[in-house]
Amino acid sequence: MAVDSSPDAVTSGASDPSVIAFWGARRTDSPGLPEQIPEVWAFGATPEHADELLDLVLAGVKTGTASSLWDYEATGDPVPAVGDYSVILDGRGVARAVLVTTEIEIVPFDEVTAEHAHSEGEGDRSLEYWRAAHERYWRAYSENPRGFAADMPVICERFTLVYPARG
Repeated sequence: MAVDSSPDAVTSGASDPSVIAFWGARRTDSPGLPEQIPEVWAFGATPEHADELLDLVLAGVKTGTASSLWDYEATGDPVPAVGDYSVILDGRGVARAVLVTTEIEIVPFDEVTAEHAHSEGEGDRSLEYWRAAHERYWRAYSENPRGFAADMPVICERFTLVYPARG
């Protein structure tokens, strides 16, 4: 998928006792959260990358992510939708955050905007950096046989950090 989220990273977290406890605590704090544990995943393809990107989210810098629609199609995982919650894991697989998806736009890779690249908070936050990093990522970690193409469909997702709440 993207430099920052992968269907491969989605775990069977709904059955992990620590995730169940984490979600239960979040629902106690915020009873309006859904009863069912949402998708559980980590950013990136390595534990180090997961921690680096999670730190950007927790700092309020990263408010967007991008994923390959082709990867979702290859894995059969559900495509994110506005209003979806996610439990985000750190590089050790520990639940650390809850996000809610606020916006989804699917566009060709070469039409992703500078504004979206900036929202991802990575590198110098430029479109040029975003394109180079994401092309490299999809060439190395894509979960579909097509890999990368300049016109591949990219899911540009915006989200809000629900937990931990920023004060």
